[in-house]
Amino acid sequence: MAHSARPHLEKLLEAILQERHFAKQLELDEMKRVMQEKEDIIQILSHFTKLDPEDYDIAKQVSRENRRNAFLFRSTLRWIRDTMEFFGRKSVTETYSSRANTVSSHVNGRLLSGKV
Repeated sequence: MAHSARPHLEKLLEAILQERHFAKQLELDEMKRVMQEKEDIIQILSHFTKLDPEDYDIAKQVSRENRRNAFLFRSTLRWIRDTMEFFGRKSVTETYSSRANTVSSHVNGRLLSGKV
């Protein structure tokens, strides 16, 4: 094990930046590989009980970039959920009967199901 956590923190920072790059490019296999690499580095870093003061700056940068990734993933997931919810809604809420009364439609999610 290295005396300082800095080399591992630098590798972790690079992995976090790569993860965001691959996520934006939708390169899922590479993103998955980098995520595993991150987990391995975090396992190594878990053995360090104390951080050297000269490593605080890189540790803060790692934390900041990791939060950026978390925000990207969280907002992307929210966007996907909102989109799925939109396409899953009823496209026609009411229709008219033969007597000109409004009746509720029984068709849900017509856009998502492919039925028009």
